[in-house]
Amino acid sequence: MIDVLYFAWLRERIGARSEQIETNAATVADLVEELKTRSEAHALAFSDMASVRVAIDQDLTEMT
Repeated sequence: MIDVLYFAWLRERIGARSEQIETNAATVADLVEELKTRSEAHALAFSDMASVRVAIDQDLTEMT
Protein backbone atom coordinates (compact mmCIF):
# COMPACT_ATOMS: atom_id res chain seq x y z
CA MET A 1 0.00 0.00 0.00
CA ILE A 2 1.34 3.42 -0.92
CA ASP A 3 0.11 6.95 -0.31
CA VAL A 4 -0.24 9.12 -3.40
CA LEU A 5 -0.43 12.86 -2.72
CA TYR A 6 -1.84 15.28 -5.29
CA PHE A 7 -1.02 18.98 -5.54
CA ALA A 8 -2.22 21.99 -7.53
CA TRP A 9 -4.22 21.22 -10.66
CA LEU A 10 -3.89 17.43 -10.22
CA ARG A 11 -5.68 17.80 -6.87
CA GLU A 12 -8.35 19.96 -8.48
CA ARG A 13 -8.95 17.60 -11.41
CA ILE A 14 -8.97 14.41 -9.35
CA GLY A 15 -10.90 15.97 -6.49
CA ALA A 16 -8.76 14.52 -3.71
CA ARG A 17 -5.65 15.49 -1.75
CA SER A 18 -4.42 11.93 -1.51
CA GLU A 19 -5.25 8.27 -2.05
CA GLN A 20 -3.97 5.02 -0.65
CA ILE A 21 -3.21 2.71 -3.56
CA GLU A 22 -2.73 -1.04 -3.55
CA THR A 23 -0.43 -1.63 -6.51
CA ASN A 24 2.12 -3.94 -8.04
CA ALA A 25 3.56 -1.17 -10.23
CA ALA A 26 7.30 -1.52 -10.73
CA THR A 27 7.84 2.09 -11.85
CA VAL A 28 6.21 5.48 -11.45
CA ALA A 29 5.15 5.27 -15.09
CA ASP A 30 3.40 1.96 -14.36
CA LEU A 31 1.62 3.54 -11.39
CA VAL A 32 0.44 6.47 -13.51
CA GLU A 33 -0.99 4.03 -16.06
CA GLU A 34 -2.91 2.29 -13.24
CA LEU A 35 -4.14 5.61 -11.87
CA LYS A 36 -5.48 6.63 -15.30
CA THR A 37 -7.91 3.70 -15.13
CA ARG A 38 -9.41 4.69 -11.75
CA SER A 39 -11.82 7.30 -13.15
CA GLU A 40 -12.41 9.79 -15.94
CA ALA A 41 -11.02 12.50 -13.65
CA HIS A 42 -7.79 10.53 -13.21
CA ALA A 43 -7.52 9.91 -16.94
CA LEU A 44 -7.94 13.62 -17.65
CA ALA A 45 -5.53 14.67 -14.91
CA PHE A 46 -2.79 12.39 -16.23
CA SER A 47 -3.47 12.91 -19.94
CA ASP A 48 -0.69 15.50 -20.30
CA MET A 49 2.35 14.56 -18.25
CA ALA A 50 4.50 17.51 -19.46
CA SER A 51 3.79 19.52 -16.30
CA VAL A 52 3.64 16.67 -13.80
CA ARG A 53 6.52 16.30 -11.34
CA VAL A 54 6.96 13.19 -9.22
CA ALA A 55 8.58 12.71 -5.84
CA ILE A 56 9.17 9.54 -3.87
CA ASP A 57 9.64 10.12 -0.14
CA GLN A 58 9.97 13.86 -0.88
CA ASP A 59 12.79 13.38 -3.41
CA LEU A 60 12.09 14.39 -7.01
CA THR A 61 12.44 11.47 -9.38
CA GLU A 62 11.98 10.50 -13.00
CA MET A 63 8.88 8.78 -14.36
CA THR A 64 10.71 5.52 -15.17
